[in-house]
This record gives sequence, structure tokens and C-alpha cells, in this order.
Amino acid sequence: MLSGLSSTIHGVVNFTWPMTIISLVIIVSFRICYIIKNKEKIILYKELITLSFIIYILCLFQVVTFRDDTIWSSNNFIPFKEIFRYNFASRLFFKNVIGNMIMFLPYGFFISYYFQSKKPRLTIILTLIASFSIELVQMSIGRVFDVDDILLNLAGGLLGFVVYTSLQKIGNSVPRVFKNEWFLNIISIIILLGIITLL
Repeated sequence: MLSGLSSTIHGVVNFTWPMTIISLVIIVSFRICYIIKNKEKIILYKELITLSFIIYILCLFQVVTFRDDTIWSSNNFIPFKEIFRYNFASRLFFKNVIGNMIMFLPYGFFISYYFQSKKPRLTIILTLIASFSIELVQMSIGRVFDVDDILLNLAGGLLGFVVYTSLQKIGNSVPRVFKNEWFLNIISIIILLGIITLL
């Protein structure tokens, strides 16, 4: 079960790493020069969150606009038709069902973080707008429109909202020392190193 999910994630990483490296170099060097020129204070954990959001959007763009001419399928406007086509826990199930959810989990998290959302309404609206736009563009570039992808992306966005609100509740109950900037900077570095190690 986990091996299918792991192979899907590794496939995305292998596909997007060149763009990620180039984007990181450009964005980080630009941001450092901007901070130095304007003598801004660096809040590391906020910088890392914003950088993660930008890289995520660029990777999302690359994945959803990639044309795979080996895949032959047609547009799907019937909800749940494609979802139930795959055998549970199969490689295609993880790639197409779980993959579509995980792909939008960060989107739901970032929406909730930047808008400090306490209710999922904004997450639902923005996720639907993004997902519907992706499906329309895919249909116009030779890929297919799939209403199930929109439903799965929405589920992923809502999952990101749940992750954010859960972390908020945990954060509200911890001692004040764990909310200090220096502590959040250390935690963000540890998480970043952990993600890099897993990839």
C-alpha cells in the first residue's frame, strides 16, 4: 500500500527536480538581494513557508500540463466513474486517486495558512476554482477533462485544511516558549531536512 504511494511521489520528484532546482536558485538569490537592499528582517520559518508555496505551485503547473501521449482516455463528466474503475490499493489507484488528493493537500494547507481560515468555505471555493481551471486547460492541450479529478482535488484541499486546523489547535495548547520565532525557525529547518532526506 505504502509502496504504491511512495513510487507515485518519487515519480513526481524525478519529473520535477530540474525545474525545482532552477527555481530555487532564482527565487532564493532574488529574495536575498531584496532583503539586503531593503534591510528587511528575516523570519526564516515564514520565508521557508512562502518558498515552499511558490515551488509547490510551479511543480503543480508542470505536473498538470505535462502531455503523456501514451495515455488514451476520454473526457469524463460522470462523478465517481473513474474513481471506481481502479482496483483498491493498485498502482493506478495510488497514482490517479490518492495522487490527485495528495497533489492538492498542500494547496488546502497554504490557503488556510495565508488566510488564517477557521472554516473550510474559502478552501472549498479556491480549490474548486484551481481544479476546474486545470481540467479546462488540460482538455484544451490534448489531455482530458475528468470531473473525478476535481472531486479528488477538493478532498485533498479539505484534507490540507484539516491538517492546518489540527496544527493550529496543537499550537494553541503548547507552552508559549514553543511559539517563539527561534523555535519555529529550528522546527522549520528540521522539517525541511526531513523532507529532503525522504526524497
